[in-house]
Amino acid sequence: MEDLQQQLAALRGRVARVDRKYVGSGGNSTHAAPRPRTESLASSRAFIQDLISGQLVQTPHGEHFETEKLWERHRRHGSVDISDLAELPADLLEQLSEGAIPHSHPAKWAFLDTETTGLAGGTGTYAFLIGVGSIEPGGFRLRQFFMRDYGEEASLLHRLSEHLAGFDVLVTYNGKAYDQPLLETRFRMSRARPPFDRMEHLDLLFGARRLWKLRLESCRLVDLENQILGVERQGDLPGEMIPYCYFGYLRTKQAFDLVPIFHHNAIDILSLACLTAIVPFAFRSPETVALRHGADLIGLARWLDRAGRREEAVRLFRRAVEMGLPDHLLFRTLWDVAMMEKRLGREDSALAAITELAASRNPYRVRALEALARHYEHRERNYAMALEMTRTALSLEDTPALRHRKQRLEARVRTSLSLGLK
Repeated sequence: MEDLQQQLAALRGRVARVDRKYVGSGGNSTHAAPRPRTESLASSRAFIQDLISGQLVQTPHGEHFETEKLWERHRRHGSVDISDLAELPADLLEQLSEGAIPHSHPAKWAFLDTETTGLAGGTGTYAFLIGVGSIEPGGFRLRQFFMRDYGEEASLLHRLSEHLAGFDVLVTYNGKAYDQPLLETRFRMSRARPPFDRMEHLDLLFGARRLWKLRLESCRLVDLENQILGVERQGDLPGEMIPYCYFGYLRTKQAFDLVPIFHHNAIDILSLACLTAIVPFAFRSPETVALRHGADLIGLARWLDRAGRREEAVRLFRRAVEMGLPDHLLFRTLWDVAMMEKRLGREDSALAAITELAASRNPYRVRALEALARHYEHRERNYAMALEMTRTALSLEDTPALRHRKQRLEARVRTSLSLGLK
């Protein structure tokens, strides 16, 4: 918010200077009638370069506007120090990318986000503003590429491709489903080769959802920015309004209304970079991650289980249970612990978790009773106990499989009794 206020103050100063420029139509004459305030304000709004510090860039395909911003290393964005970004380890993205990015220095990561003329995508959707953030020793640098009209798209894309040539990894938020396909379409429509084939792409959305979807109602970037980083935007332009503001600019050429879009894009990219300093650490070093909510640990443990890292997963599940969980997560977690312990060959630990589930009313009780019945029947040959577990399960849920098991166990119990066995 401070940055936006500073930009608006600078804009007011520029408007005032433009007003003074047009005080008289006769150069230095002090007797000429001044232009109306509305006309001078419209003139100040006509050019984006008069409102935002930047430059018009000439390419073989025409020209477009670019601007840069640096967040110095001594600054913070919520809970993250900007200086910490340059210290991120080169193997940070390996686990989260499932080995696709085994080693890459943070200076080679390009954090990209687009502002577009529509939210649905398609060949008629343009990316009129593209921001690319990068980590450097002096802090976090953002370059924004802006097309003042549709005719500047080819020039913008040419420079974007040149800029991305200096990076090995593309980091986005929902970029695999939206930003990259959209840009690839725009490159092809401009008869240019997309620059993404040689870059590994990490879409942070998937890792963020794994971590926080069980606790947070929404995993939108702006919501994680608030809930995880502790940043609250003031007066931000809603994303769904951005296309309408750009269409208004194309119609009226009043560039003043574009300033909040540049700010919105800048904060999205800075938040993306700061979340990249948090999310991958959880997957890289789950035992030491400082997650304070049991639900977050559950999300991480489930991912580890799917990745075949079961020992780590079961330890996280147990940590989550100790931290406290709502019932709907607790019972599912106890069941997951039991199944993982069984796959790891630790029958006693699995049996303890299953017995706990079977002892109280919960959605997994019938399954736990069935598992106990199988255990007593096949592992301990205790048919009477297996029959008792099956009857209890049948009283809760009548199924053909349980009835068949009950009949079989009753026959085995009768046979055992007739032979003088238990």
